[in-house]
Amino acid sequence: MPRQEPSDVTETRSPAAITTLESLREHLQWAIELEHATLPPYLCALYSLDPTRNPDAVQVVSSVFVEEMVHLALAANLLNAVGGRPRLDMPEMLPRHPRRLPHGDRSLEMSLVPFGPRALEMFLRLERPARPGAPAEGDDYETIGQFYDAIERGLRHLCAELGEAAVFCGDPARQAAAGPFAHTGAKMTAVTGLDSALAALKEIVEQGEGASRGEVWDGDADVFHSERDEVAHYFRFQELKAGRRYRRGDTPRSGPTGEAVVVDLEGVYPMRPDPRMADHPVGSPIRTAQEQFNKTYCVLLNQLEEAFNGSPKTLGAATGTMYALKAQAQSLMQTPDGDDMSAGPTFEYIAPELRG
Repeated sequence: MPRQEPSDVTETRSPAAITTLESLREHLQWAIELEHATLPPYLCALYSLDPTRNPDAVQVVSSVFVEEMVHLALAANLLNAVGGRPRLDMPEMLPRHPRRLPHGDRSLEMSLVPFGPRALEMFLRLERPARPGAPAEGDDYETIGQFYDAIERGLRHLCAELGEAAVFCGDPARQAAAGPFAHTGAKMTAVTGLDSALAALKEIVEQGEGASRGEVWDGDADVFHSERDEVAHYFRFQELKAGRRYRRGDTPRSGPTGEAVVVDLEGVYPMRPDPRMADHPVGSPIRTAQEQFNKTYCVLLNQLEEAFNGSPKTLGAATGTMYALKAQAQSLMQTPDGDDMSAGPTFEYIAPELRG
C-alpha cells in the first residue's frame, strides 16, 4: 500500500502537534537524541560478535550502525537549517540503561546486551514499520516513522504559515554534506529548504522501515552486493532471525526465502547485560577499562557536537575515535566478569573536566 503523505490527510491537531518554530527545533533535538539512543545498543551487539564466526551478522549490524550515524547527521542538518543548535555532549544523552527512547513509547526499553535473540527482538521493535494509515505522533510515538511524520507535518504547516525563508533561516555553512561513513547506501543531504528537508526525512524513514512502508527494500543498492537491492533495517534483522536473505519477489508477508544467513550464537561474547561502572570497585581493571571507554565515547560526542555547530570538517576526526572505541569495547568483551560472563562498555557520561 503506498505511503499516505501527510499533506493528503485531513489534518487534526494534537497536543504534540508542531505549530511553532520553537516546537520544531525542540522536536528536531529530540530526533538527534533518538538517533543517538540507538547507537549504544547496536555497538554492544556488534562488538560482542566474533567476526570470524559471524561475518553475516557483523555486516548487518555494522551497516545499520553506520546508517544510524548518517541519520544522526541528517537530524542535525535539519535542526541547523531551521536555526537551531544541535546538542550532544551532555549527560542527558547517556541515561542509565535500560532506557526508553526520548519521548517514545514507554513500553520499549533499550538495553545493552550481546547479540542474540534478546537483542534481535529489541532491534525489531525499534525499527518496526508504522502500520498503514498510522497517525503522526510528535510525543510518546509508537514508531519512529510516526515521529518523523509529525516533524514533516510541522515543516509543511510552518512553511505554509510563515514562508519557507522564515523557517529555513539557519546558516548553510553549518550543514554536514560528507563524513566518515563508508559501507552504506545512506545519503548525506545538506538541508537548505523544504524539498531537501523532506528528502532527508524520507532517507531516515525508508532506511529503517522500507520504501512506502509496504516493501522490504529501502530504495538503495546494496553496497556489499551490487546485484541486490538494499533491505531496510527492520528486514535486515528479520533476515538474521530467520536465517535467510530476502530476494526479489519477497514481501513482508512472505518473509525471506533466499539464500541462507549463518548465525553462530556460540561465536558471541557473553557480555553481562546493562553493566555499570559501579558494579566494580574503583581502581579495578574492569572499572578502569570501562571508565576509559566512557571518556573516549564522550570525546566522540564532543567531536560530533563541534562538527554540527560550525565545524563540519571535524567529522573526520571522529573516525579515529570510533576505531579507539572499537578496540576498547572488544577488549572489555573478552575480559571475564564472573558467572561465565564477560565485561562490557557501560556508556556513562563523563564530564569534560574528567576526561583528561
